[in-house]
Amino acid sequence: MITLCGFPISNYYNKVKLALLEKGVPFEEERVMTGSQEEAVLSASPLGKIPYIRTPQGALCESQVIVDWIEAAYPQPALVPAEPFAAAKVRELATFIDLHLELVARELYAQAFFGGTVSEGTQARVRKQLDRHIPAFKRLAKFSPYVAGDSFTIADCSAWVSLPLVGMATKSVLGEDLLLAHGVDWKGYVKLLGDRPSIQRVAADRKAYALPKAS
Repeated sequence: MITLCGFPISNYYNKVKLALLEKGVPFEEERVMTGSQEEAVLSASPLGKIPYIRTPQGALCESQVIVDWIEAAYPQPALVPAEPFAAAKVRELATFIDLHLELVARELYAQAFFGGTVSEGTQARVRKQLDRHIPAFKRLAKFSPYVAGDSFTIADCSAWVSLPLVGMATKSVLGEDLLLAHGVDWKGYVKLLGDRPSIQRVAADRKAYALPKAS
């Protein structure tokens, strides 16, 4: 049995969870907060990052590595095309979303979602990067209707969990949703995917986790 470790607010945790659900792979969930210094965590994820998984063969960390392993270990239903170049294009798009959109916008999250503040210098740098990266993303993305083409792929596992964060964070901190400003209709895309059982499960679990705990 696979155990997915992390928590349902994390977009990268939900990226892996989506892949498992889409594949129909049985798994358990274990609540682990990021940054833990417990030996049991560090032995599986040496930086204390989540998500990570435990498998009968051992532990794996880093979300894209985990998703790629899931695809290789459980090839059906496929979330990556069989043809090697087409598969590489899907992984290219997933990597682009993770590194060049989400990771850049992440610098705004402290202010956008957690009550902190982000310096004007950081805001200007993030805006400048995203004003360059989002048009580049548009050159790769298809949205026909899925982000990589006509089938749900691992690129959608990245896009569904991260594009809303980019849009909301830039709107909150920079005063403008930079995805929408550059013509990326992430809201329509998210709505389109809303009928998928895997999406509904992840969204419901995330919402339940975010609800205030009863005293």
